[in-house]
Amino acid sequence: MSEHSPEAADVIVVGAGPAGSTTAYYLAQTGLKVLLLEKATFPRDKICGDGLTPRAVRQLIAMGVDINAPGWIRNKGLRIYGGGVKIELPWPELATFPDFGLVRPRMDLDALLAEHAVKAGATLMQGTTVTEPVIDERSDRVIGVRTKDGREYRAPLVVAADGNSARLALALGIRKREDRPMGVAVRRYFETPRHDDDYLESWLELWDGEKLLPGYGWVFGCGNGTSNVGLGLLNTSKSFQNTDYREMLRRWTAGMPKEWQFDEAHATGPVRGAALPMGFNRQPHYSRGLLLVGDAGGMINPFNGEGIDYAMESGHLAADIIVQALARPTAAQRERALYEYPRVLKEEHGGYFTIGRVFVNAIGDPRVMKFATRHGLPHPTLMRFTLKLLANLTDPRGGDAMDRIINAMTRIAPSA
Repeated sequence: MSEHSPEAADVIVVGAGPAGSTTAYYLAQTGLKVLLLEKATFPRDKICGDGLTPRAVRQLIAMGVDINAPGWIRNKGLRIYGGGVKIELPWPELATFPDFGLVRPRMDLDALLAEHAVKAGATLMQGTTVTEPVIDERSDRVIGVRTKDGREYRAPLVVAADGNSARLALALGIRKREDRPMGVAVRRYFETPRHDDDYLESWLELWDGEKLLPGYGWVFGCGNGTSNVGLGLLNTSKSFQNTDYREMLRRWTAGMPKEWQFDEAHATGPVRGAALPMGFNRQPHYSRGLLLVGDAGGMINPFNGEGIDYAMESGHLAADIIVQALARPTAAQRERALYEYPRVLKEEHGGYFTIGRVFVNAIGDPRVMKFATRHGLPHPTLMRFTLKLLANLTDPRGGDAMDRIINAMTRIAPSA
């Protein structure tokens, strides 16, 4: 990849995951000089379920990613197990979102999105670990970043897409909010005949002996001979701290039908885990020349642990606002434009994430979860509503009664 003189960048984006690459793509498309700094070297792995709901698919389509190319596997909806019931829920038919999801391992997806940003004109620098922001002493603003090898890169605006580590945000004193839920995801790939399932599969009851844990299991077929099998757990349960998640995944997969091959002999690698920062757990999303996108700003949906769609949406929004801000003639006008970013984010997702927070606190009580799975799952209409709510899939205008109820709930809920 080409060298870039530090002064030459209009915007520096730190981290080339879905949030960073989407931001860089939209910025580069307008002709801005964009530097995309990634600590790893592609292809590289990320802990994730690899499942993309229609909300994420919409973002891929908007970026012009060829989702008909080999390597993408489509799914029709969600298959849910719980309370002794199995139910298949197709993705809703909406004007705003496609009616299909996708699965693509992050090993491929992230490299593909980074390449997409490069094609749009961004400069990608791999193996470049950013250690801290460069702060101008006079203005107290971020004016660039420093890397592990002691180099400096300068730009009037920096986008932190550095994930849960949030090194740049922390350097500016943007701390994690303890009143926000955290999740943990653990997953493993297995060679299995179930690899080309056309439904995403979700298991709503996770038993640890006699205890019901707040979280869910998943089986997502990758279409390449393997399935991504994992667990997502929430810190709203008393047992959160004392659980060995890797061991729990091993016990859970051991109870699966033998022919699915979720066993040691068919595992293609180790069990790996990661933290899930949820519900805007790091704020403000803009401060002193630094914008937070994706996991760095805690943009994971508390309802279902999904982050790729919000990562890409926040990247798109951040890019649009940066483009407008950089075109303003004075510093004061630029700041006014940039402060729109956290405001629009909150307007868009704040109410929804607040309801999600209430939801995860409720299911932290195993009695609530038990009641919900026993009495909710047998009712298809209620479950269709639940799917729309959990995956945040509604038409904002002119939708059906379910859409209108969910939209009204999110509007009146206090912003996250």
